[in-house]
Amino acid sequence: MPSARRIAALANVPDPFSKSFLKQLEPAGPATGTSIEPVLIHTPEELDAAFPMMEKSRPDAIVVQPSLPIKRAAELALSYRIPAFCAWRPFPHDGGLAAYVAAETDMYRRAAALVDKVLKGERPAELPVEQPTKFDLILNLKTAKAIGLNISPSLLARADEVIE
Repeated sequence: MPSARRIAALANVPDPFSKSFLKQLEPAGPATGTSIEPVLIHTPEELDAAFPMMEKSRPDAIVVQPSLPIKRAAELALSYRIPAFCAWRPFPHDGGLAAYVAAETDMYRRAAALVDKVLKGERPAELPVEQPTKFDLILNLKTAKAIGLNISPSLLARADEVIE
C-alpha cells in the first residue's frame, strides 16, 4: 500500500510483549513516511470499541498484535473496510488481508538440526541462538476485493499462499 500514510497498531496491553510489539513498529514510521498510531486494547470488549473510535481519524491500514482476538479483529477490519495485517498465519484465513510470518517448516527443520546436535553431545548452552531467515506472505484476495483494494501482480507473484 504505497499510498498508506496512517497506520493504526492494535496493541494488547495485558500481553507483556505489547511494548516490544510497538517498539518494533516505531522505526517503520519514519522509514516509510507513515505515522504509526498505537491503539491500546486492555480487554476484548475494547477491541470492538476501538474501531468506531478509529473511524474519526480513519487509518489507511491496521497492524494487529497476534495475541489479540484475531478473528474478531479481522471481522471488524473487514466491516470497516480497513486493510489489516498480522504476524499470525491464521489471520488471513479468518478474513484479515495479509500475514507475514516465519516459515514454520523451515523453523521445524532448524529445530530438528539443533536437537540432532544436542543428541550427538553438544551442550545446548553453547549452541547459537537462531532467528528465522525464511518468511511466508499470505494474502486474502477475497478480503482485498471486499474492501476495494487491488493487489498488484508483482505482490501476488511473491505471495507464498493466496486465499481466493
